[in-house]
Amino acid sequence: MKIADRIRRLGTETAFAVSAEAADFAARGNKVYPFHIGDLNIITPANVMEAAVRAMHDGKTGYCPNAGIARLREILAADVSASRNVKYSMENVAIQTGGKPVIGKFFMALMNPGDEVLYPNPGYPIYESLIEFHGGKAAPYTYVEGSDNFDIDLEMLEKQITPRTKLLVLNDLQNPTGAECSKAEFEKLAELVLKHNLYVLCDEAYFDIRYAGKSTSFASLPRMAERCLILYTFSKKFAMTGWRLGAAIGPKSLIDVITKLNVNDESCPNHFIQYGALEGLTGDQTEARKILDTLKKRRDAAVAILNSIEGVHCFCPNATFYLYPNVTSAMQKRGLTDYDDFRRSVLHETGVSFCTRLHFGRPLDGESNFYIRLAYSGINTTEIKEGLGKFKAFIER
Repeated sequence: MKIADRIRRLGTETAFAVSAEAADFAARGNKVYPFHIGDLNIITPANVMEAAVRAMHDGKTGYCPNAGIARLREILAADVSASRNVKYSMENVAIQTGGKPVIGKFFMALMNPGDEVLYPNPGYPIYESLIEFHGGKAAPYTYVEGSDNFDIDLEMLEKQITPRTKLLVLNDLQNPTGAECSKAEFEKLAELVLKHNLYVLCDEAYFDIRYAGKSTSFASLPRMAERCLILYTFSKKFAMTGWRLGAAIGPKSLIDVITKLNVNDESCPNHFIQYGALEGLTGDQTEARKILDTLKKRRDAAVAILNSIEGVHCFCPNATFYLYPNVTSAMQKRGLTDYDDFRRSVLHETGVSFCTRLHFGRPLDGESNFYIRLAYSGINTTEIKEGLGKFKAFIER
């Protein structure tokens, strides 16, 4: 059997390999503190689950419209319009089987072979994977440490733009860094989008995972809504990672293409699950608010310990459930210069499992600092304190 050539261009999420290593370590009787993967160990709100079960009993177990049920599209359009200050109707919404399909369908709809796509690096590795899989050229831009969070390296981004550049991937409230665009960054990006006639994937998976302040959508800037496709997911806000439900929201002409891709890929999103999501948007929000309260406590506990460790510096982002501490001095203190040696040493000595910068894109020329990513969405506060206490002892001894 000869596998198609395009498969050689397909990447993966190497965080799952870290997860497998941690599982193997735990299977040998060791305690593991799972900071490595952005899943939630918080149960989906009861009213959401009950609505989905009720829909099953009501017979919502067959096919549904290719773009999703009309009521969910209507409610989601109204909800996103209000939160993003952009006017959408149900014709601007195509329900998806999670957030990842939005990424691939954005590229399939708008990218021709050889087109260049600006994407964040470090960033969610599926961007780079699917750009190259579909025949595009991945052009990275990076982040630098600012005064209180990471900032986009706008100078690098602008230098990457060529006549072949067609698309921009913008993951504001970013995985892995937790970076959040300033007003000035948004305005500069909008200027570049208009100047170079770009279209934008606004990955807003963490728009509602916010502990202070208010999230702003790039699509809300003047003349940007017509150039933006918003990636929306129910996974984070309602702890529905395993339910696999999201949405593509944007110009009708693009949504029509994405709906046609739905027909060809998965026919339609899961029927009864959409009624659970509908309840999440319209029903009681008590448990959804508790999810945020729980995550905030975890963030605060983790940041406090990390910043108490000699050789570690960590920002405290107002959104996402990720931390991206600088561990350059800590690694030097331990005499380690290799990411995997450091990660595995920490796992075997302390049980703390995490990803590193290597899991979020190919390293770029000139990188001199070392970073790790800690996800606190799948580990309780007590274990955060216990695990990071061991990590602190390992670094400082």
